[in-house]
Amino acid sequence: MVALNCDQMDFEKKNLKETKIWINKELGKIQEDDKQLKGKIDALRKQSKGKYNEELETKEKLYAITHKNVQKYNEAQKQPYFGRIDFREYRREKEIFYIGKFGIGDLETGDEKVIDWRSPIADLYYSGTFGESFYRAPMGIISGELSLKRKFIIKDSELIDAFDEGINEIILKSSNEEGNALIDEYLRINLEQSVSSKLKDVVATIQKEQNDIIRADKNKVLIVQGSAGSGKTTVALHRLAYLLYKYKEKLSGEDILVIAPNKLFLDYISDVLPDLGVDNVRQNTFEGIALEVLGLKSKIYSKDKKLSEILESKENGELKFITNSSKLRGTIGFKSIIDRYIRYMEIRDLEIEDIKVDHYVLFDKKEIQRLYAKDVVHLSLNKRKDEIKRYFTLKIDEKIKSILDKIDFSYEYQIARIKKSMEDGSERRKKLIELYDERDNKKNEIKIQAKKNFDGYFNKWKQVDTRKLYIDFFNNEEIFKEVTSEKIPKALADYMKEELNSNYENGIIDSDDLAAMLYIKLKIEGLPEKFKYKHTVIDEAQDYSVFQIAVLKELVENNSLTIVGDVGQGIYYYKGIENWEKLIDEVFSKDATYVQLTQSYRSTVEIIEFANKVLEKQNNKIKPAIPVLRHGKVPEVIEFKTNKEFGERIDKIVKEVENINKKSIAIIGRTYGECKKIKEHLKKYSEFDWDIVKDTDKNLKLEKIIIPSYMTKGLEFDCTVIYNCNEENYGEEELDKKILYVALTRALHLEYVFYSGEKSKLID
Repeated sequence: MVALNCDQMDFEKKNLKETKIWINKELGKIQEDDKQLKGKIDALRKQSKGKYNEELETKEKLYAITHKNVQKYNEAQKQPYFGRIDFREYRREKEIFYIGKFGIGDLETGDEKVIDWRSPIADLYYSGTFGESFYRAPMGIISGELSLKRKFIIKDSELIDAFDEGINEIILKSSNEEGNALIDEYLRINLEQSVSSKLKDVVATIQKEQNDIIRADKNKVLIVQGSAGSGKTTVALHRLAYLLYKYKEKLSGEDILVIAPNKLFLDYISDVLPDLGVDNVRQNTFEGIALEVLGLKSKIYSKDKKLSEILESKENGELKFITNSSKLRGTIGFKSIIDRYIRYMEIRDLEIEDIKVDHYVLFDKKEIQRLYAKDVVHLSLNKRKDEIKRYFTLKIDEKIKSILDKIDFSYEYQIARIKKSMEDGSERRKKLIELYDERDNKKNEIKIQAKKNFDGYFNKWKQVDTRKLYIDFFNNEEIFKEVTSEKIPKALADYMKEELNSNYENGIIDSDDLAAMLYIKLKIEGLPEKFKYKHTVIDEAQDYSVFQIAVLKELVENNSLTIVGDVGQGIYYYKGIENWEKLIDEVFSKDATYVQLTQSYRSTVEIIEFANKVLEKQNNKIKPAIPVLRHGKVPEVIEFKTNKEFGERIDKIVKEVENINKKSIAIIGRTYGECKKIKEHLKKYSEFDWDIVKDTDKNLKLEKIIIPSYMTKGLEFDCTVIYNCNEENYGEEELDKKILYVALTRALHLEYVFYSGEKSKLID
């Protein structure tokens, strides 16, 4: 990075001043238009008196756009842009482009004053190389020469500093810091900031490898393995903002689903998309979306609750059943068992009769079977029935007419016989009238009954409670044996059946059962229209089972998925994803793009190197995180004998954090039970108030908290304190290695590791 000289700085200060004046002028015009439009809307509402009014609807849509512009230009006053590029398109003059969070320009002429960070040309700012360079525009590749990349630090509308990227800037490595990328001054200043209570946008500091992910093609599966602190969540959310910008004519916020690990994390990321001007994106947990699609309001035995109980318990027989049953229900093998169960129901569906009225056949069962098993086999089971019914509805009048013709024919024969065998007279006329009445009544009855029998046939054929089907699968011994081919060990099968029935009686659903239940619903009833998405982001994906991701794939068109995670943080070891290759093979038939983010922007070099010792002890082949060259204090390992001693030392740490103008401190306990004990100790021995975080919490407060290790995923703090990192808490188990690695990678600036008794070998 090269600092600007005085002339360059003066030029940029002048440009910023002129830009702010221009923004204020434009804002005045927009606000006036906004005010007038609001007045017209209010007048039209009074006129319409609650009735539909086309003009009112048009004006309201227009107001939504103009009002958004007011917010956009208001925000642009504080920081209109963060970067600049100088680019000369082939055979044209050099142009200067300023790049900001939002594109702003003259609304009448369309001239842009600031380019949106998502625009094609802005790609040069993030990934362009000096000299001959190009970017991809809708009309094709635009070639030219890139001669300048400039970065600005603007605070409260004032230019604080600016840096130019060096002409041939390369990543440097020094002998004593081998493998660490040189961080530029601009990025360092941004990373030094204190943590806020919400994740923020990072449009000004997006790095090249992150930019490539953000701008990757929409209609493909993108799997991102990101080290702790690599910004994978932020990148995934910025990717959504980019896709909504690029495909604005075809894609809106309602078409996108973000799946996050828990409600606390949803709160943490809730500001990013609105900050980027993106509204109405659906954000949910796997459990939440599954219950919505299933139409259930049951109490959930969540994955966090289960993990908490696993962490609290000692190794025993039941623990093995809990983990083994959870693991089994998440496998592609269990999905295959459910597929066989659905096939069994499909075959059972073919055990049908003709659709009849009286003794006449309306529709032959062989035709129904052919349509069901061949012609509409691509549809879900119930939708096949709907399609067959729809097809037959077009033909039913013709079929009824054919039956009525047969009735006419049979009565004509009887009438002809009476006419022939009886002399004309009152007796014959009476007989004929009776026959005519009988014929007409029969025809009327056939018309009514045919429709009733037709509807009744399909209603009975379709009557399915999909939740009950899953329970029936376990409880019907004959079906269970046939479908599973007795591949599930009997003791495990009995445990799963008993647990499922107990949960059902108590109105509880184990989150591990949701994938199978949802899959059955989709295959039997099909996916309701409102749950069809055009793009889905799955965050912390290593904690989902292969089956869960296979089901989430069913909710999105064209395999348009962004999957981000870190197997190094896979704390749900008994069911989560151990390696991405397996997921790519089993769920996406090898058709997925895999990318690794190894650069860590969160923590200092010293914190990352300390955490990497634990990562290297895990049974996976993940590359350790590479820290950016931002140095700080080496994590301190502290022995404590009493909780009074611990409390007193914590107070010193709080003061140290406050002295460097930082705020957020997290004391991380192994389990929720341990966190409750920490809270009790600190109530006695700390002068500060501490809040405990529960797995049911929906809002996040970061200042002084006590949090279970498994709840810290994806979060970051100015300072973290690991409570009691001893051999008992963090032994040689793979789970211990993973939760400790997660806990050790949450701190930005300061980290303390306390232990009582024998220090864990994982941090030696």
